[in-house]
Amino acid sequence: MTYAPISSDAATTSGDALVSADDVRSAFAQAMSEMYRQEVPQYGDLIALVADINRRTLEQDPALAERLEAQHETARLDVERHGAIRVGTAEELATLRRVFALMGMHPVSYYDLSTAGVPVHSTAFRPVDEDALSRNPFRVFTSLLRLELIEDDALRRQAASILAERDIFTPGARELIALGERQGGFDPSQAQRFVAEILETFRWHHEATVDRTTYQSLHDAHRLIADVVCFRGPHINHLTPRTLDIDAAQAAMPERDITPKAVIEGPPKRRWPILLRQTSFKALEEPVRFAGQEDGSHTARFGEIEQRGMALTPKGRALYDTLLSRSREQPSAGDNATHQRQLEDVFAEFPDDLETLRREALAYFRYRISDTGRERLAAGATPPETLDALVTEAWVEVMPITYEDFLPVSAAGIFQSNLGDASHAAYANGSSRAAFELALGRPVFDEFALYARLQDDSRAQIQRQLGLCALR
Repeated sequence: MTYAPISSDAATTSGDALVSADDVRSAFAQAMSEMYRQEVPQYGDLIALVADINRRTLEQDPALAERLEAQHETARLDVERHGAIRVGTAEELATLRRVFALMGMHPVSYYDLSTAGVPVHSTAFRPVDEDALSRNPFRVFTSLLRLELIEDDALRRQAASILAERDIFTPGARELIALGERQGGFDPSQAQRFVAEILETFRWHHEATVDRTTYQSLHDAHRLIADVVCFRGPHINHLTPRTLDIDAAQAAMPERDITPKAVIEGPPKRRWPILLRQTSFKALEEPVRFAGQEDGSHTARFGEIEQRGMALTPKGRALYDTLLSRSREQPSAGDNATHQRQLEDVFAEFPDDLETLRREALAYFRYRISDTGRERLAAGATPPETLDALVTEAWVEVMPITYEDFLPVSAAGIFQSNLGDASHAAYANGSSRAAFELALGRPVFDEFALYARLQDDSRAQIQRQLGLCALR
């Protein structure tokens, strides 16, 4: 995995000598990956495993390789990552929003993990337009601690006081954020400094800012609370490559001395994958030094693998959620094979052929004129005026739109498996999207609207190319 360094060659041609946000995002993603590989060596093993599986999968399935190439997915596959970070205050979250905006990343969707016993709510910062996603779809799942869910009043006030005393951004980072906002971006030298300064926010620190007693009190309330509150910075807690066969990855992890979590999160294996499937290796127990020079350990950072399928419409998502709820009513399976069989039985009701998914408006699709359609158009043939006819008569090709976002149940499952499996039902106190958006400083994007726009844009394009006045 390599990226070109930020240089004057990446500058725009408009005369302002500013590099694109896409280049800044790519440079930051590369720097993050290199840093995490040094901090968590097993992450490098995970990258190698995923690369091997992806190579074999493409060799064994030429049709898949052809589809990915047609959808411009192949070029981004090896560089695709998502990370996760947890912050403690509204100011930290709002400043991260400004940081990510300078990388062309914007908050998409609201995720309430408190309903699963995890005292945070979250969004995902990512690119939102098609070209930026094609260049580099780097995402950071960003969670804000919900201090109001700490039941002990004294402990809640203590946590707030500790967070108020820290600054997770370097002075240089704050200076460059303001500069980038004034200029509308960075020149190459500024961009390199920006990446280096912001990387410090995501770096692991072995020194805790609290004594062992305070750490243990926060840990006993919830491991995640201690992880957010007790350190100088939030540190990246995982970085995730994308695989084309997560079942193969799950099976191969033990062969590389990587212990996977018990089950793969998300929907079952399908001919046409939907949404997101995830697995991970257990969080590492890492040495830390508490205030007062007492040695101890902390468990938070882990490795994760994901497999992305197609984005579902609200109708498709409602069906998915219904079936997922039904599957969760069954006795919990202790092993992945049993768990996947149970899921497959329940999800048999979810259509698994492309045309049914399209006709029933269960998923989002991108449309483009086929080679056959171009030949017919050049020969003077008249295309039909309905989308269904264009597809049926092979004038137009249909390609699923990749799901770029996350699933709250799966995210909570990953968090819980790596922070301890103890249940914290007391945290299930309801959604607080308005409070989250207030802390963020703006509303989050609606993921369904973004996918619908991609689909509608592709329909409008073929309408223009075919010279149709309307497309039904």
